[in-house]
This record gives sequence, C-alpha cells and structure tokens, in this order.
Amino acid sequence: AASVKAGKMPEGEKMRQCKQEEGQQQKEEEREGLIEFYSSYQELFQFFCSNTTIHGAIRLVCSKKNKMKTAFWSVLFFLTFGLMYWQFGILYREYFSYPVNLNLNLNSDRLTFPAVTLCTLNPYRYSAIRKQLDNLDQITHQTLLDLYDYNMSLPRSDWSTLSTQKRSSRSLLHHVQRHPLRRQKRDNLVNLPENSPSVDKNDWKIGFVLCSENNDCFHQAYSSGVDAVREWYSFHYINILAQVPDAKALDESDFENFIYACRFNEATCDKANYTHFHHPLYGNCYTFNDNSSSLWTSSLPGINNGLSLVVRTEQNDFIPLLSTVTGARVMVHDQNEPAFMDDGGFNVRPGIETSISMRKEMTVRLGGSYSDCTEDGSDVPVQNLYSSRYTEQVCIRSCFQLNMVERCGCAYYFYPLPDGAEYCDYTKHTAWGYCYYKLLAEFKADVLGCFHKCRKPCKMTEYQLSAGYSRWPSAVSEDWVFYMLSQQNKYNITSKRNGVAKVNIFFEEWNYKTNGESPAFTVVTLLSQLGNQWSLWFGSSVLSVMELAELVLDFIAITFILAFRWFRSRRKLSPPGPPPNSQDNTAFQDEAPALSAPHRFTVEAVVTTLPSYNSLEPRGPSRDGEVGHE
Repeated sequence: AASVKAGKMPEGEKMRQCKQEEGQQQKEEEREGLIEFYSSYQELFQFFCSNTTIHGAIRLVCSKKNKMKTAFWSVLFFLTFGLMYWQFGILYREYFSYPVNLNLNLNSDRLTFPAVTLCTLNPYRYSAIRKQLDNLDQITHQTLLDLYDYNMSLPRSDWSTLSTQKRSSRSLLHHVQRHPLRRQKRDNLVNLPENSPSVDKNDWKIGFVLCSENNDCFHQAYSSGVDAVREWYSFHYINILAQVPDAKALDESDFENFIYACRFNEATCDKANYTHFHHPLYGNCYTFNDNSSSLWTSSLPGINNGLSLVVRTEQNDFIPLLSTVTGARVMVHDQNEPAFMDDGGFNVRPGIETSISMRKEMTVRLGGSYSDCTEDGSDVPVQNLYSSRYTEQVCIRSCFQLNMVERCGCAYYFYPLPDGAEYCDYTKHTAWGYCYYKLLAEFKADVLGCFHKCRKPCKMTEYQLSAGYSRWPSAVSEDWVFYMLSQQNKYNITSKRNGVAKVNIFFEEWNYKTNGESPAFTVVTLLSQLGNQWSLWFGSSVLSVMELAELVLDFIAITFILAFRWFRSRRKLSPPGPPPNSQDNTAFQDEAPALSAPHRFTVEAVVTTLPSYNSLEPRGPSRDGEVGHE
C-alpha cells in the first residue's frame, strides 16, 4: 500500500522555508537577463508610457482611478497622432511631386554670335521647272477668269512658249482637273439655288476638291479667296518640284545679286561665312555664321559690332501667285539648328533699315523625375530626320513626316526625306493630297500624338529680339547711295526705293540670363520638415522615434512568444494516440503485477510557486514531486 506524507516538520519552519524560497525567486526575477520581455501587453504599454520622452504619453497611465481623464487624454493623444501623420502625408505628396526652384543668373562674358538666316521671299522660276510653271500659270489664268472674271496678265514670252508645249501641258491639266478650284455655298445657304437673289458673292466659300483612290472626296475650303488660290497654286507647285529627280537642279544661288554688302565687326564677309539652301516658299536662303569651325564672337555690344547686310528686295522673275509680299525674311537661331522660317522668322521691309537687338537667354532644366525633358533626344520614340541636334520642332516635323510616309506612302516635300521613301507626286501617288490634308487635320488635333512624344530639350538657347525701323537711305542721301550701288553691284532698278533694304543684327548688352532649376524638396528638406512636425505635435526628437520603434519590436516579440506558448500548451493537453501493437503490450503489462509482489513507495509533495515569464534566461529544472522507493 502506498502512503503520501504530507510533511511532519513544524508549522513555523514551513513558513520560514516558504519565505526564503519567495525571496530567492524574487531576486532571480529582479536579475536582468540579456534579452528581457514583458509578460503581457498591458505591462509593455504601461512601462512605455511611464518612461518614454514623448509628451502626453504619461497621462495615459498616471490617472488609473479617474477613467474620465484617462479617456480624455487617450482621445487627445491619438487625435494628435492622426493629425501629425496627416501632415506627414502632405509632406510626402509634395516631395514626390518633385517641385523645382527657378534660379536666375546674370552672366557677363564675350558672346558667340548666333546663326542668322536670310531668305529672298522670292520663289524663283528655276530653269529645271520653268516650262511646268508656265503651264500652271496658264491654267490658273483660265481658272481665275472663269471664277472671278479676272484676266491675269502674263508676259508675252510666256504665251508664245506655252503654244509649243501642248503635249506637256496635257498631263498637268489632267491632274489640275482632278483637283479643281471651286466655289461652294456656305453651310446655311446649301439648299438655295445658285441664281437666288439672296445668295451674294460673299456667301460663297472657295477651295479645291481632293479625292481618294476610292473616289471619296472632300472640299478643302477657305474663308478667304486669296488664301484659297494661294494654297491651291502651292499644292500644284509642290507636285512640280517633287518631279525634279535631282534637288541640286534647283540650287541656283545668286548671292551677289541678293546680298549687296555684308560686314561683321567692321570686317567684310566672304563665302566661307555662309551656307545656302532652297526653300519652296521663301526662295534662296543664306545662313551666316553656321560653320562650327570658325564662329563669330562679339567683342563689344552695339550696332557697330554686329552683322550688317544690304539686301536686294526686288522680285525678279518671281511667282506672284505663290509670294504676295516684298522684302526679305530673317531668322536668328542657334548653331546646328535648322532654320524654320515659318516659326521664328520675320519680314524686312524694302526701303527700311531694320535694327535688331538681341539678348541671349539660356534655359537648363532638371531631367529625370523633375521634368519631362530630354538630354539629346535619344530617349524620344521619334527618328530625327534632320542633320542637326535635337529640338522640339525638329522632332515634331520628323514625327509628321514619318506618319506621312506610313499612311500615305510618300513624303511631304517641305520636310527631309526618310530612307527608302520618295516625295509625294500626283503623277505617282494620285491620292496623296487627300491623305495629306486628312493627316494634317489629325496632326493639329494631336491625334497622332506628336506633341506628346516630342519633349523639350533639357538645355536650350533662345534669343529675345527687339527691332527698330528707320527710312534707308534718307531723302538727302539716296542719290549717291543708289549711284554707288549701280556702279559696284550693277543696281539698275526702276523703283529704287522698294528695291533695297538694310539689316543690322547685334547684341544689346554683354550680360545674358541663365534660367536654371534646382530641387525644391530634397531628402534633407523632407527629414527637416518631418522633424518639425514631430516636434510641433509631440515635442520629441529622433530618440523618441527610436523608442516607438522599440515598442513595435517588443510588441511583435511578445506576440510570437505568447503564440508559441499557447501552441505548446495545446500540444501537452491533447492525448497522444495509441501506438501500434498496443493491445499486446497492455496485456503483458496487466499480467506483470500479478507475478511480482507488491512494492511500497512514498510520495512527498513539495509545493512551489510557478516561475514568471519575464525573462527568457534559462533556469534550473523544477520538479513537481519526488518519488522514493522503500
């Protein structure tokens, strides 16, 4: 028989032993471990609020007996916390919008003179296409006579030449009849008959008809008859130019008959200082100071230290239906940039001295996330068709030309020719005009996406121009000026006043402005602003942030420890399954006591307090009981 001894020591001895064990256990609990955690979330939160440097946190635990105060400070604390993070969100949103500061700098230095392009405003009757142009003039003469009863005068030589060109004019007449110049009623008068008294001559729109290969036609109309006739004539003129197999056949430069005098910095210009190209609408064009090997430099600002030109503005052998102005067209641009005379040029009046003062202005933009600019255009999905550096206008025109080749099967004559393509000509591409004007409407509406694809360059140079005008030559000096021009340049114009002009281009001052960009919100600025907000709402520092990080880590660690203990306790409480062949082992164990004599044993129970889980430091094993055998 087994008996359990409850203990025979005196009561006082038992109490003393229990106190000693409690004191020893308390000392072990107070001893700090290498890694120490709290036994509950409440203890962790209370310790944090009592010892943190964050203002207001102590108020959450110092008034436990006053629940109203505790609730009030809890609401106030978390409301302040939410407002601070709302301000954090505003700061982050501003930071990731990548704002920039504009920096204006004034620099003073010797300036490189820009390139200057001057055009005659006189589309020339080149010998390679003279016969076709004479035929087109005859057809236009008859068209204006039928539409407006206007008898356009032509030189007699042209009429005599046209009588021997019937065979060549038939082909041109066939294509002109496919694209006739017509009048059309305005939209509100379409249903009225033509001979209606309410229909006036001003109620008609004039334009020309363009048809596709499937005979789908539309009327390209204009509110002005002058614009309509000029656009219609230009359309056929471009087709004639495109039929010339070699573009060099149109290169008929006559520099001496256009530029009477050229000086820069009081020195005479020569042929090494200019290049020549032909423009379909502006005639012969000359670009000065475009040679990168020997660029002009202005030694001083002022009219005497710039470029001075005397140009001939008489329209000799001109095309009146293509050019309706007299004078010259000038444009100032940077080197290695094409001269787009339609965009940045302006006209010079005959008989006038035009003085153009310049101020240089450079713009440097931040790339990357700060702006949608490009360094050299290599990251723009548009092929550069020009033999120059990247500009936004170069990209836009290249984009249109590439779409023109893809959609219409040929290239527009005004822009460079892509590899493997040919210029549009209605003798080969009968419906290119229909395709071109449809594509042009989509281009202007940005359906093609050229304005989105083409980005601004990160670095660009512009010239701010201001012009002054005066009569040249004056009334008292015109006699000897024209006499000298006639002796040196064979100047024999009847209307002398309208046959010559003078242009002066110079720097107004040496100072030039640079517009630069710098980041307005850097990482240092962001951290500073975040710190300001943290100090405003909680009066804390960086170490307070580390205390919050420590709180989060402790919270995660306690969660894992409690989860691990719960999982281990669940495994101890669940009964293990019976092992295999348990029936035989059980029968054997049941018979064993019957064969042996009974043994007596004593169990002494020792009651101890369970250890706390304040520390993960390993402790000695405790026993719930001691078993002895007698």
